Order: sequence, then C-alpha cells, then structure tokens
Amino acid sequence: MPMNQGYFIPMTHHKVETEIKRSQFITHIGHVSNRPEAEAFIKQLRLTHPQATHVCWAYIAGAPNTTVMSMSDDGEPNGTAGRPMLNALQYSGLGEIVAVVVRYFGGTKLGTGGLQRAYGGCVKEALLTLPTQEKIAQVSLLIECGYEFEALVRHVLQQYNALLEQCDYGQNITLQLQVALEQVNALTAELTNRSSGAIHSKLLNNIR
Repeated sequence: MPMNQGYFIPMTHHKVETEIKRSQFITHIGHVSNRPEAEAFIKQLRLTHPQATHVCWAYIAGAPNTTVMSMSDDGEPNGTAGRPMLNALQYSGLGEIVAVVVRYFGGTKLGTGGLQRAYGGCVKEALLTLPTQEKIAQVSLLIECGYEFEALVRHVLQQYNALLEQCDYGQNITLQLQVALEQVNALTAELTNRSSGAIHSKLLNNIR
C-alpha cells in the first residue's frame, strides 16, 4: 500500500452472534492502534466470558501492511481458528483491527474443515456490517519563519486543517505540526511562494 494513502479502520466495537451445529460463536471486532491495545481487548473478553470453551483471536495492530499482527487458536486444533480469522482481516484491507471469536461448545464436533469455515466465516460475516471510517496518513512538519510571517503561517495552516503541536519563540518562530501527507507538498509550496522563500519547512520522519 502506498505510504501516501489512508486506510479504513473500525469505527466502534461491533458484535455478531452465530449458531453453528448448536455451538454458539460470538464475534467481536474492535479498533486497536497497537499491540498493547489489542491484548487488552482480548483480555477483557476473556474476563467477560470465563465459561467459554474457546476465545480465539487475530489482530492487525497498525496499517494493513504492518508486520505487527498475531493470532491464537486457544485450544482449537492448530490452524483452525486464528489463521482463518487473520486471513479474513487481511483480505478486508482494514487496519488497526482486532477480531475475537468466543465459542461455547454445543456438543457437536465440526471437524478441521468445519472449524476453519466457522471461525473464518464468523469474522467475514461481522466485517460485512462493521461501521468503518477512513484514517488519513499524517506526518510531522517543522516550519521556521520570522516573526513578520507568523500571521501568514497560521492562516495557511488553518486552510490545510493542520494541527499545531508546538510553537517555540526564539530568534525565529519554530512550529511543529501534523498535516495530511497528501497535502504536505501543496502547503509547503504555498508558504514558500507567499514568503518568497523566507519560510523554511522540514518534513520529519514519522508517519501516523
């Protein structure tokens, strides 16, 4: 996925219940931006369902192309729960997402293929009705200008919906801000043109 593109993430905690051969499968989808948040989400569901036969999970804790992902079969036969769940998340193209499927065994064994279809299918079904929102890639930008350009800079930042994080007043004014990656070139070009090159910008190496 190109770094200048945003991606979609879950908007809220989403739950879907399904019954398969008398076993109850409760699928929870949530938004998590990092590994600790994903682990906390899973832990909370374990506490909520202490009598569950299995609490299987998978997550992608970052952009869809991140390597920060994991999965667990939680006692089901190897490769029958976590892997099909993670495959469903990866196929969706969503990022910052965790899926937990809580199973209450109903007395009928599903077999290896049946379990894979059940866990993967539960996640796919939940994703069909999951509310999502777009996350735009943001970058940090450092701007340095003379005091006579402060009003101009602040005006331009408002036009580009840039978020001012820090402003230091020294010999010159230094501003650190967050702005959509896709708008960085236009913003810096406008500042340069309107100040005849007197305003200097530096892109910091962190994309959010």
